[in-house]
Amino acid sequence: MPLKTIKTKLIGLTKTKEKLISEEYKNFQLALKGIDVNLYSATKQQALRYGRKFKKNHKEYPLIIRRDVFKIERQNTKLSKYWVKIPCYGRKGGVWVAVKFSPTQEELLNCSIRESKLIRKNDKWFLFISIQKEVEIKKSYSSILGIDFGMKWVATVCDISNLKPKFYGRELRRIRGHYFYLRRKLAKKKIRGFYKWISNNKEKRVVNDLLHKISRDIVNKAKETNSLIVFGDLRDIRKQNKGRIFNRKLNNFPYFKLAQYIKYKAEWEGIKVMEVSEAYTSQICHRCGKKGIRNNGLFKCECGLKDNSDRNGAINIAKQALGYISKVGVDVTLPETEAVNIKIPTSNTVSDLRSLGIYS
Repeated sequence: MPLKTIKTKLIGLTKTKEKLISEEYKNFQLALKGIDVNLYSATKQQALRYGRKFKKNHKEYPLIIRRDVFKIERQNTKLSKYWVKIPCYGRKGGVWVAVKFSPTQEELLNCSIRESKLIRKNDKWFLFISIQKEVEIKKSYSSILGIDFGMKWVATVCDISNLKPKFYGRELRRIRGHYFYLRRKLAKKKIRGFYKWISNNKEKRVVNDLLHKISRDIVNKAKETNSLIVFGDLRDIRKQNKGRIFNRKLNNFPYFKLAQYIKYKAEWEGIKVMEVSEAYTSQICHRCGKKGIRNNGLFKCECGLKDNSDRNGAINIAKQALGYISKVGVDVTLPETEAVNIKIPTSNTVSDLRSLGIYS
């Protein structure tokens, strides 16, 4: 069952309530280190459980609230429509505090609520509520979305039923490049504390927001077209060695995080996500299955094909899935279009390519 997290802020805290919450939060940090302190019993159990993973150099850990002692109620007061109960030592019935949810978040409150985490940031309190719902993954699809992760475009998505691609990553490249050159420029000037000045996690937050938007757009497209989502296995992507600049850019691109965002968003919508081998998908022509030439983003083949290399890779990744769909228990019924007639490498073709060392 997929999980999602709702982030909300505690509002309208009185001095008494804030003191009780701060004391509980402080004691939870001490309990993680094995110090015996006054702590609500269920929270103390969580501290003992997570204390084994505790790192001494970590400043603060979120206060973990078990789902059986956490409660959300709709009270429609002047301050807020929703109130949550946070258990605190010495306060029978816990502390009730006001929170605000967006209309989208309110809809999610109908799902099963799991554990919650209380976090203090810049003297403000935030609550992260994990929710879960039962989702049945669809077994029948009308098309396949192939996703090729790359350097120029963090994701190239191609629908195999019409072969129309969509490229993502222009803004991501700009943000990454901007912060990289800014750090280098300030480092040369030896400005003290410059990393803290320019970062403050801003780059991370901006990139994260872009990844969420990209993954949401991809999943929405899969939902609209009733498509199975397929992308290449990323385990060996960082083993490439093509020079210092290439390796630096490769290691800075958040492929794994984007893949995880696509997975959990797709699972929430009941859409199957497959990972296939992407070995040599960028070197093989999606039309004839023979080896082609890739140069500066352009793919050429002796059959006459001239195409964007990322689009060619995305189509090949989608085609790879056609050989696995029966094994994973799904069915894809493609319409009678030109895409259906795309040649998938035959056993003889694959044997020839393997002999040349360009197919696995």
